[in-house]
Amino acid sequence: MITDDDARLHTPTTTDPLWAETNYFGLYVAEPAVNIGVYLLARANVGAASSTVSVNSGRVTMPWAADYWDAWQHLPMGPDFDLCDYSLANGLTVRCTDPNRVFDVDFDDPDAQMSLHFRYTALMPGYDINDPGMDPLAARRDMDKTWGHAYAGHFDQSGHYEGELVLRGRTYPIDCVATMDHSWGIRAERQTSRMSWLHAHFSRDLAVHAILDFGTDAGPDAPSPLRLTHGYVMDHGKAVGLAAGGGVSERTGFYPEHVSLQLTDAMGREWELDGRALTTFPWQAWPGTVGHNSLLRWTIRGETSADGGHGEAMDFVGLRELCAVYHR
Repeated sequence: MITDDDARLHTPTTTDPLWAETNYFGLYVAEPAVNIGVYLLARANVGAASSTVSVNSGRVTMPWAADYWDAWQHLPMGPDFDLCDYSLANGLTVRCTDPNRVFDVDFDDPDAQMSLHFRYTALMPGYDINDPGMDPLAARRDMDKTWGHAYAGHFDQSGHYEGELVLRGRTYPIDCVATMDHSWGIRAERQTSRMSWLHAHFSRDLAVHAILDFGTDAGPDAPSPLRLTHGYVMDHGKAVGLAAGGGVSERTGFYPEHVSLQLTDAMGREWELDGRALTTFPWQAWPGTVGHNSLLRWTIRGETSADGGHGEAMDFVGLRELCAVYHR
């Protein structure tokens, strides 16, 4: 179960310098399609954090081809670093005024004519992927995988984002439902397993979030079968865990172009989702991995049917594996 204390920095359970704690705020402007990401990775045993901020409206395969990309690797945390109230030298300020429910995020880069300000308000409790009482698949979790260690503590949560992005003189109002996450554990620099972290948001009452596994044997441009490892349906403020399912991701250069999912939740309800990419962006959350990021437009069929949902798919592959795939 996720508690208010989990909004704060956790005491590392090891002296391993790779212990890390992260926050990710993923949001978007639906029209025109603009995908936005704000990320913190704090390594308390080292006393330094990394942070990335991205804005992308195109189909790019180089981060510097995006509308905006900023990445810092050695931001001093200081002895009294507070995950609920911090400001970093890259221009990012985050304040959690109601633990795990309300976050105010501000980022300013005057030299690039960029400012981003938003409030995130949770629409559901944090979904604990390690709690069998909440997640039907928690007991089958493979802790030996890279993401098993990195997600020793982890929750996902869908919420409402409201604010404004100003970039090079153009203003984009932000008013969307999207998903954030928070994790803590040993996060290796070399990633050895894959993860597709995706979601589809249709209203303040309906969203689907899923974490899936996939393989790379068929290469970067072949369809990839997807196997569900965790997820939920947010149904009118309640998170209903996903119990089974999977799908297929059709790809170009590992970027999801068309994602089809068939999912069953803990109430026995079946959901079919179909997503098609609007943008692509190679997000490097840290140097050893690439998150092949696509903002997709989604449809859903099931207990409730809806068109016009939005949400990102973030398909992580480690650099050594990518090198091997492209070498073949």
